[in-house]
Amino acid sequence: RWRVERFFAWLFNFRRTLVRHEHKAENYLAFVLLACMKIMLRYF
Repeated sequence: RWRVERFFAWLFNFRRTLVRHEHKAENYLAFVLLACMKIMLRYF
């Protein structure tokens, strides 16, 4: 549970994922995936 909650906290540190500026769902999903990749690459 802690890992999931911490991951969402890290994810919402990226302003574009917190405040949805994108009108298309595909673009928003792309920015969420970029944020996820950046979080994951931080630990490799």
